[in-house]
Amino acid sequence: MPLTGAELTAWIGTFLWPFFRVGAFFMAAPIFSANMVPAPIRILLAFALTLMLMPLLPPMPVMDGLSPQTWILVAQQILIGASLGFIVQLLFQVFVVFGQLVAMQIGMGMAQMADPSSGINVTVLSQYTLIMTNLVFLAVGGHLVVIYTLAESFTVIPVSTEGFTRDHAWLIAIQGGWLFAGALLMALPIIIAKLVVNVALGVITRASPQLNIFVIGFPTMMIIGLIELWIWSSEYLFHFDRMAREIFDLMRIWLEL
Repeated sequence: MPLTGAELTAWIGTFLWPFFRVGAFFMAAPIFSANMVPAPIRILLAFALTLMLMPLLPPMPVMDGLSPQTWILVAQQILIGASLGFIVQLLFQVFVVFGQLVAMQIGMGMAQMADPSSGINVTVLSQYTLIMTNLVFLAVGGHLVVIYTLAESFTVIPVSTEGFTRDHAWLIAIQGGWLFAGALLMALPIIIAKLVVNVALGVITRASPQLNIFVIGFPTMMIIGLIELWIWSSEYLFHFDRMAREIFDLMRIWLEL
């Protein structure tokens, strides 16, 4: 059966336009974008998910493959997919920042290791909280929720050259404040407790100058900090649930812009 150029372009576009959005999402979303996941695996996941979504998606626009509008459309889909993945990344990074803040307070800031998922050096405490977040996220089916939201984005933001606006970019930019505010709120009880301990050690040093504050202060701060971290771990699921709800609400707000 002969195919015209327009029919062939429409048939390829039915798969190609969603593939750019899905592929950009897998390149930016946590867990999927980790360095431990090879690029061919991500491409295969994006290819398989696009094939499964094709029958459920609205009609795709038919465009000339060499026109400027086509390149604008490709850039729009990449921006939308990468933005959705970046929003999910905020949920994981808030616990990484929390680990950095607490580690500096309890004297574990020097204990660093290479994060295999990003390739940068982070504190051991940040790596611990990141591993917990990965496990809980997969256990509660968070990866299924974000994939469902990605599929829903094709209905809310159809494939067109006007999907990504300035408001979408601005909403993502201001979430940097949410990232540091959320991490600081979780770390605030530990920071206040460390401040009280520092004041107590200062009073002890003032009352008894013979005591060497550097000898008793560092181990005391670390032991109390580990106890505080153990108490915080019992409330970890509460913090994860609150942060995850805010991130998923943000994704829906971002799509409805």
